[in-house]
Amino acid sequence: MSYFAVRGALGAVAAVLGSVAALPASAAVTADHLTVTVRHAGDERDGTYELSCHPGAGSHPDVGGACRALDRNTRWDRDTFAPVAPGTACTMLYGGPATAHVTGTWAGRPVDATYDRSNGCEIGRWDRMVPLLPDLGSSTGFGS
Repeated sequence: MSYFAVRGALGAVAAVLGSVAALPASAAVTADHLTVTVRHAGDERDGTYELSCHPGAGSHPDVGGACRALDRNTRWDRDTFAPVAPGTACTMLYGGPATAHVTGTWAGRPVDATYDRSNGCEIGRWDRMVPLLPDLGSSTGFGS
């Protein structure tokens, strides 16, 4: 590549970066926002909750704890909400009829994940997301 081609490419990059820097902070950065719907977990736990992180806000009963649980479970190049891999050997435990559906955006990626407590693997997957999902062993329902 010639000097002039490189210089032209760098100029184009600088123009794009300059236009992004000129955007208001709210337009340049999309907040992490999730909708969590819990069913069959008990009256005080069932419902639909909104959650935003970075900064934390929403109707979730434990915004700070839920955002910390998400941050703790987020790893580069891994799906934070990945289902249990097909063919995984799981204990045949039943954790109850509770289900959850999580939708929205996390770490710049779309989220559409379902949770249940149908076996040991699914119970473990659910429990890793407490307090985003209710702690079914706690009397308060949500908490760390």
